[in-house]
Amino acid sequence: MSMNDPLANAFSAIYNAEKISKDCCEIKPSSKLIKKILEKLNENNLIGSYEEISSARGGVLKIYLLGRINRCGVIKPRFNVQIKNIEKFEKRFLPSKDFGVLILSTSKGILTNKEAKEKKIGGKLLCFCY
Repeated sequence: MSMNDPLANAFSAIYNAEKISKDCCEIKPSSKLIKKILEKLNENNLIGSYEEISSARGGVLKIYLLGRINRCGVIKPRFNVQIKNIEKFEKRFLPSKDFGVLILSTSKGILTNKEAKEKKIGGKLLCFCY
């Protein structure tokens, strides 16, 4: 497991745990970005709660899964997305309309595709989950 992209490692850990029907999984190291993304997934009812277990190096996030994730992953390269192009990327990464979320990093913080459309703001694509 390469440690170059902690976000990609986090998503593959979540996906693998979902695939074998585990009810929780651990992610290390934790970061502010990963926590913000987990909050968005929680708001969209894709994962349950999560807690941070602090350790000497980096800390560990324990995520409680609901068994609702069919596929999730990071988007590489991290495309710049203008508000008018969000739908194009929804079609590319999500299976159908209003199903799943794209998560973007914007000047207003980490937002889902729906929130970005409401606020009429673009950003960089980070990941998808459905």
